[in-house]
Amino acid sequence: MNVRLASRLCLFAVAAGMVPQAWAQAPDRPRARDLGVPYDGTPGPLNAITDVEGVEVGFKTLIEGEPRNPDGAGPVRTGVTAIFPRGKSSLDHVFAGWFALNGNGEMTGTTWVEESGFLEGPVMITNTHSVGVVRDAVVAWYAGRGDLDLDFALPVVAETYDLLNDINGQHVTRQDAFDAMNSAGGGPVAEGNVGGGTGMICHWFKGGTGTASRVLKSGYTVGVLVQCNYGSKDRLAVAGVPVGREIPGSPICWDPPPGTTGESPLRGLPRCDGEGSAPDTDQGSIIIVVATDAPLLPHQLKRLAKRAALGVGRMGGTGGNSSGDIFIAFSTANPGAASDEGPVSLEMLPNERIDPLFGATIEATEEAILNAMVAAEPMTGAYYLHVEALPHEALRAALRKYGRLEE
Repeated sequence: MNVRLASRLCLFAVAAGMVPQAWAQAPDRPRARDLGVPYDGTPGPLNAITDVEGVEVGFKTLIEGEPRNPDGAGPVRTGVTAIFPRGKSSLDHVFAGWFALNGNGEMTGTTWVEESGFLEGPVMITNTHSVGVVRDAVVAWYAGRGDLDLDFALPVVAETYDLLNDINGQHVTRQDAFDAMNSAGGGPVAEGNVGGGTGMICHWFKGGTGTASRVLKSGYTVGVLVQCNYGSKDRLAVAGVPVGREIPGSPICWDPPPGTTGESPLRGLPRCDGEGSAPDTDQGSIIIVVATDAPLLPHQLKRLAKRAALGVGRMGGTGGNSSGDIFIAFSTANPGAASDEGPVSLEMLPNERIDPLFGATIEATEEAILNAMVAAEPMTGAYYLHVEALPHEALRAALRKYGRLEE
């Protein structure tokens, strides 16, 4: 079966046209631990950001149109992800802090997060050219519920660039953002080709949305959700193993219709029916959302957000020049801290007890990235670009070779 047909069948299995489901994911897709990847730490029951009580996640996934050179009419391979710290029905703000490892990207609303110390609403993630419509949709969603009378909103909306999508067509609509927010709930979180991660590429394999969590001996939980679209193949490392170098061939290729002559409009891409490999550079972006129920204040949450960078580094990310690596962390502790009526009593974890949370953030970030890649499926989209998924058996073989596979 040629790669174009295989990809189309895969896309059809996910959705025929636009996909409104919050949890659209093939039920038989394993996760990193299922493949025998050895990870430190104890995951929560779901091994997801929703292990932090109150956190809700929703998606709108948009997959439509045959592979083609984009002209504003498609193909569509994109979506929206929504993460609510206290659930979509709550108006109780949470303490938060953010950090940019490399700033070639966007996360709106962060100047107010920095200034106020609060995250006021959801964290939304989409593609680079749809940040504006999603931001405006969040304002309209709250206004439509009557929650913005004589008040303002500065929504937090982040992005990565989905090369598989006709991004200049700006196919994400206000209703798509509404659908993502309205679908938010607790429980298992879909991974791979879903929500804002639908058209993303990670370490030159198919990337997307991933999540993981850690439960500490103290009883506190740390949960992470990533939208990964960064990295080079050669630098890809899993549990310390140079997996990218152990997997031969190029996972990215040009798959135009039969009879097409010439070269790919994207620099240096080999044809899928030929030989060669794509230039292996570290480019793209990653957005990371860190949630915890530990009582941390904004300056401590900024420290926590910084540690997500170490999880990216473990996977082989370098924060390359063209990469937008932007992270935000929030705490669901201290309910009512944003009250405007008199002094507020707060709890704060001493700095001397914060190290386990740092370690949990690093571990959960690393695992969430690999979960996104393991769950992702092959996709062909704009510019007839075809991206293979990380091959599970090749991953296991590489881990086995270095004595790192848990069998």
